[in-house]
Amino acid sequence: MTSLRKLGSSDLEVFPLSLGGNVFGWTADETASFAVLDAYAAAGGNFVDTADSYSSWVEGNSGGESETLIGRWLKKSGNRDDVVIATKVSQHPDFPGLTAANIKAAADASLRRLGTDRIDLYYTHFDKPEVPVEEIIGALDELVRAGKVRHIAASNISPERLQESLQFSDREGLARYVALQPHYNLVSRDTYEGPLQELAARAGLAAVPYSALASGFLTGKYRPGTTVRSPRSPGAAKHLESERGRQVLTALDEIARAHDTEVATVALAWLAAQPTVAAPIASARTVDQLPALLGVAELELTEEETGRLTRASA
Repeated sequence: MTSLRKLGSSDLEVFPLSLGGNVFGWTADETASFAVLDAYAAAGGNFVDTADSYSSWVEGNSGGESETLIGRWLKKSGNRDDVVIATKVSQHPDFPGLTAANIKAAADASLRRLGTDRIDLYYTHFDKPEVPVEEIIGALDELVRAGKVRHIAASNISPERLQESLQFSDREGLARYVALQPHYNLVSRDTYEGPLQELAARAGLAAVPYSALASGFLTGKYRPGTTVRSPRSPGAAKHLESERGRQVLTALDEIARAHDTEVATVALAWLAAQPTVAAPIASARTVDQLPALLGVAELELTEEETGRLTRASA
């Protein structure tokens, strides 16, 4: 049985891989989504990540499709109490921004779609610097006091705004961020490493990185001369053009061979070994894609292997 990881200072205990819900209602229909969720839960997974805006970018979708599918799955499987549900506010076309009124209205809409009475982890999806942190934290605190949200977190936020938010929470005795969701992976390290990671470590925040596999590049399926048909191909293929991307692939290949495992598993294991990281987020369109992701729960890289990947991706 895989041991769960404590999420920052919260009472949440999570599987070391968070299942990304961005594909549900986009590249995975209801049948495929349910199959992936069933297989993830059967393997001991308990940490599902979504957002109210998923997948509003798809023609014919209006946002909330992912939450709706997850809600139907929770009802069908009857396992709501066993799953940590994380969702986000600020990007839904009908609920844009982080004003107090919008945060509360968006949370109610998410609760309805998810078919639940509480959100375990509620993120501000993209910070809105024009809204004072006092207003954002005040609204989130009201949701926590009302029992609609258990814990709050932030995604895509600057170190300065995060520091300001934490200081306000501490000064006023209000709900305090317990986690961060930064863009962070082996070929994109600059956004998180440095002041943001240092602040997270000092403040006891857990990191739950998104784009953990760099839009699929770190699965190893993108190689010179190959064509991959996927909506995310352009984002992944660009890493092949850089020396760093090719160096990382070489190191991943060799370490994966040594462990008789998948390239994706090694990339996630490097991320899971970084300071503050509790659980990388990765998504699967099909059940076949899951084992490589779930493998992060069992794979422990040596210090030498972790260092080699760190150097290759510098």
